[in-house]
Amino acid sequence: MAIDPNHADSPDAIEPAPLTVLIVEDDPDVRLGCEQALRLEGIATRAVASAEAALREVGNHFPGVVVSDIRLPGIDGMALLHELRSRDDALPVVMVTGHGDVSLAVQAMKAGAYHFLEKPFSPERLVEVAQRALEKRRLVLEVAELRRKLAGRDTLQARLIGHSPSIERLRKLIADLADTAANVLIHGETGTGKELVARCLHEASSRRARHFVPINCGGLPEQLFESEIFGHEAGSFTGAARRRIGKIEHAEGGTLFLDEIESMPMQMQIKLLRVLQERVVERLGSNTPVPVNTRVVAATKADLKALSAAGQFRADLYYRLNVVTLELPPLRERREDVPPLFEHFVAQAALRFEREAQPATPAELAALMAYPWPGNVRELRNLAERHVLGLGCNPGQGTAEPAALPLAQAVEQFERAMIADAMRRHEGNLSRASEALGIAKTTLFDKVRKYRL
Repeated sequence: MAIDPNHADSPDAIEPAPLTVLIVEDDPDVRLGCEQALRLEGIATRAVASAEAALREVGNHFPGVVVSDIRLPGIDGMALLHELRSRDDALPVVMVTGHGDVSLAVQAMKAGAYHFLEKPFSPERLVEVAQRALEKRRLVLEVAELRRKLAGRDTLQARLIGHSPSIERLRKLIADLADTAANVLIHGETGTGKELVARCLHEASSRRARHFVPINCGGLPEQLFESEIFGHEAGSFTGAARRRIGKIEHAEGGTLFLDEIESMPMQMQIKLLRVLQERVVERLGSNTPVPVNTRVVAATKADLKALSAAGQFRADLYYRLNVVTLELPPLRERREDVPPLFEHFVAQAALRFEREAQPATPAELAALMAYPWPGNVRELRNLAERHVLGLGCNPGQGTAEPAALPLAQAVEQFERAMIADAMRRHEGNLSRASEALGIAKTTLFDKVRKYRL
């Protein structure tokens, strides 16, 4: 299904979990008293009896704060504080000291503790300090999330070139979906940029520090498919001299991109379904399940629903993959993106071939706008490379004569693209754009309104 980014009840519009206070206290009575005091005020609370248990609970960007006794069995509170601060120096840690341990409290504050409580303390005092620490933590996490989203959007603007409504919607969907755990199915014609969109999903997410692992399911021989994707143990078949980690395991913590998913053999579809359902993978020749935390993004140019109805693709796998579908528009449906895309590809090719980046002439741009682009963005990139190499800028060379647009529609598409490109170059300044286009400012204003730019 294609999702509506403006729909508040979308299954992917996930509410953030409430922030938590983690109590670290070895005295069971004190631990229980702290839990009860905080929960009576509606504060989410977890409690553990040791620093070792606390460290298993707290990772990077822990959604909460820590309240820990200084005197603990095993790793003590001071060592816990140092370890937590090394993991995340913005994490508020409140230290609890016994009566007379003022010197320890001073050391803790110097080491970066947010606050300290001296036993015995009242429930009200604990709640007050915890609430202030939680508010500080909430603000820090919100700022970090905003920065991450802005960085993701900057990446999307740079990677997904174009200003058409369909591309704007696609960028917004990618930004909204990037950090969900939802499986994504990308559907589009050949050459529309399905792998690029998958990479954008990965790079805009918190998984970007781990591997993005692409696999072309149509390019793998069936006899190698299982070993390549799921891995194998030494001796599992003739020639398997050593253990091989499959692509799914290699993508641990990252993203696995399955292109041309419709080409996956039926037996492998069954194994992939188990991976998606149970989050474990079994290597060929092994009975030991290996847990995996891998996001799966699949892509196809086919109608998987029709293939599943015809028994050519497993229906249960289709529905498991099809949590969200991103529909990529063909280039002929977003012709206003042709000029900026062509300019971008010309600049790339000029760098690669060490040639001058010659812009297209108005006549060449008109031809580019009128052409139906059966090969989509990939064909446009190839043409830009030919243009930089001096081999011409004539779309459709070597192919049958393309079905051109009606003249009026071609002129309108060309005019819209030229105006959009001028407005982009001059950052929305009507005076400078009208001067560059050689038309009156009032005429340009009317056309901007006409084309909803």
